[in-house]
Amino acid sequence: MADTHSGGCQCGAVRYRITGPLGHSGICHCRMCQKAGGSFGMVLLTTPMTQLEWTRGKAAEFSSTPVTVRGFCANCGTPLYMYEAGDVNYELTVGSLDTPDLAPPVDEVGIESKRAWFDQITSLPGHPTADDRTPEDMAKLVNRQHPDHDTDEWTK
Repeated sequence: MADTHSGGCQCGAVRYRITGPLGHSGICHCRMCQKAGGSFGMVLLTTPMTQLEWTRGKAAEFSSTPVTVRGFCANCGTPLYMYEAGDVNYELTVGSLDTPDLAPPVDEVGIESKRAWFDQITSLPGHPTADDRTPEDMAKLVNRQHPDHDTDEWTK
């Protein structure tokens, strides 16, 4: 039986399934990935179009260059992929996978746009969310995100 991996947007309106092994995962630091993800860049997973099935909904798309399309959920805004005209692969966002730890990045591209502070972020001190909030505040943080697995139904 082939490997299968699922993923989708934060609200669950768009879902997908990858059949087969996961491909190459890498960090892209280009300025377009920074803007599209609202972050340092994006961690992207190369996935052949033939191994990808959209199981719920359809992504909205924005052409960030004459040959590059970026897909995202029109409902919640989650970035889902990019692809270039003529390519046979999607570059899926690793964070949209239900199991993102299965696709650790192995290299970095677009380093000419890498943020000066990026290499220091893993050495920053960290703590759990609950350390900054009262139990009453934590109780208000009800998760409305789609669960990290496929569901038979989705409701807005």
